[in-house]
Amino acid sequence: MNHPFFSKSKKKQIQFQVKIVFITLLFFLLFLIIGWFTKLYFIPFLIFFILITVIAPFLDVPSMKKQGKLIYYSNLLITESPKNNIVKIHGGTLLDYVFVIKREWSATKRRNYILKKYTEGLLNMIEDFEIKPDQKITFKATTYIINKRTATKIGFKIVDEELMQKGILLFNYVNLIISNSIVKKKISFPKLNQVITFEASLEDLIANKPLLIEMNKRFKIQ
Repeated sequence: MNHPFFSKSKKKQIQFQVKIVFITLLFFLLFLIIGWFTKLYFIPFLIFFILITVIAPFLDVPSMKKQGKLIYYSNLLITESPKNNIVKIHGGTLLDYVFVIKREWSATKRRNYILKKYTEGLLNMIEDFEIKPDQKITFKATTYIINKRTATKIGFKIVDEELMQKGILLFNYVNLIISNSIVKKKISFPKLNQVITFEASLEDLIANKPLLIEMNKRFKIQ
């Protein structure tokens, strides 16, 4: 995996994180002053909450990756380490979108790149787990990007929404707005009513591996 952030030296990664924290503190200080003079004291606290959710991926993800709690199977597909034979799949975080999506790309090229990296990540994940066929692993994901038709086509089954996962998406909604806007090259609000939760067994994914390979080839990013 050639990830622009993780390809940096440890020193440069830390320098970037320090810069992010410094800019965040400046923004908070600005709104603290605004709140003080306008007597709208809730404003700085609201802004602080929003800023924390936005910068969290830039601080948490590198740390969790280093600890082995997060595993990258492509630039934009991550899993949590297995827990109780369940592997939770996540699309890219804001950190990933900022570093891997190039400014000059069109919205169509950006979407194709994301879908290509999703399918590439799924294939890498399957290859990693299929050498351990004795494990009864269930893969789970909650997303608003992949629709039901595509999910079922590649071996997933739609299940009842996990309220906790939907709550996490709601908690990170500003973060999602920024990520979605990067993808579409315009301000774009994710529709949380389109969120679906799906799961698949390792056997189901292995059976649909040829289809994933074919889908991956179709997404052109040249």
